[in-house]
Amino acid sequence: MGKKVVILGGGVIGLFSAYYLSKAGHSITVLDKQNLGTSSTGNAGMIVPSHVTPLAAPGMISKGVRWMFNSTSPFYVKPRLNSDLLSWGWKFYRAANQKHVDNSTKALRDISLLSKKLYQELSQASNDFEYEEKGLLMLYRSEKVGQEEREAAQMAIDLGLEVEILDQSGLNQLNYGARTNALGAVLYKSDAHLQPNKLMAFLRSELDRMKVEFVEISNIQAVETKVGRVTKVVSEKQSFEGDEFVIAAGAWSKELAKLADESIALLPGKGYSFTIPKMENAPLIPTILCEGKVAVTAFQDEIRFGGTMEITHVRDQKINMNRVTGIVNTINSFYPEISMTIPKEEEIWMGYRPCSPTGLPYIGRSSKYSNLIYATGHGMMGLSLGPATGELVNSLVSISMKYQDLCSRFVHNK
Repeated sequence: MGKKVVILGGGVIGLFSAYYLSKAGHSITVLDKQNLGTSSTGNAGMIVPSHVTPLAAPGMISKGVRWMFNSTSPFYVKPRLNSDLLSWGWKFYRAANQKHVDNSTKALRDISLLSKKLYQELSQASNDFEYEEKGLLMLYRSEKVGQEEREAAQMAIDLGLEVEILDQSGLNQLNYGARTNALGAVLYKSDAHLQPNKLMAFLRSELDRMKVEFVEISNIQAVETKVGRVTKVVSEKQSFEGDEFVIAAGAWSKELAKLADESIALLPGKGYSFTIPKMENAPLIPTILCEGKVAVTAFQDEIRFGGTMEITHVRDQKINMNRVTGIVNTINSFYPEISMTIPKEEEIWMGYRPCSPTGLPYIGRSSKYSNLIYATGHGMMGLSLGPATGELVNSLVSISMKYQDLCSRFVHNK
């Protein structure tokens, strides 16, 4: 018999959780404080099994310190005297070591490959969201960064992923579609991409067909509990009871956890993107420009550029044009035939990435409430890991053993 499940969060994680739970026969209500799916529409659209190294890794502390003094750098921590930031930073520092990386890579590989498999299945039924498997090209301009990328490539090869290392000659022979100043590249053939706006429209259509209930512009003000269980969540207009509750609210998950008298180490990483009509010399393969950590994705009719990771708080909704300038400068430094100008502020999309200090998502049951599940903390990989996370949430709710082992690898100290 199906359960009544209330999902807090209508981004890509919440909607994929609703999709797989509904397929399993559960009755689903999705609540969101804004319009459903808006948190994911500016994403670069990359599905990245290549990303097997967590954000907390050796060298990130020193890089972060250097980048903090450059307003156009790809990574920035907004300094402030705040206990949450200090606690998050301390946990990040403790996790940024090789042992943590070694313990994380296989889990990240497995959940990413599961997500890719599920995307393949969805696209075979309907490819309204432009799913394509063109791989991911990591372009670099300096030998130092090239060495780092080749080491990362070898790690991916050791994990069984299909990778090709290209020098400048090999890069020139690639059907890339754009001339580049890059010194070399790593091509991850395991990766794929899709159009995020169309994915969210596809999911909404499917969930409407499945009779999933949506409540938008709904601010949760209280989480009521009794004897180790959540009994209801209360908004400003109504309350919602359920057998199971899922917190999948991205950067706002921490605030919802507080309502349940729990604490999770989670901070938002603010990022930006802008989208322009596709030009003739557009890069044909999804790309990351390594020195500036800028993502480039060409869709059927558009090309999207995105980047920066600005660790901040959810009240910080200002667009920092210096960081957008950094994205534009990186584009122009890699592509001599693309003369990119700084977009107007109203043309820029801004979104929050929910970042755990370990760089691994939280997917698992609360240690305090037997019917509360967390599915958050995916950082930059929410869209990439969306289907797999939805299946893991379904596995927990449906008491299925199919993905329990994989799920157990993403339950860590919140």
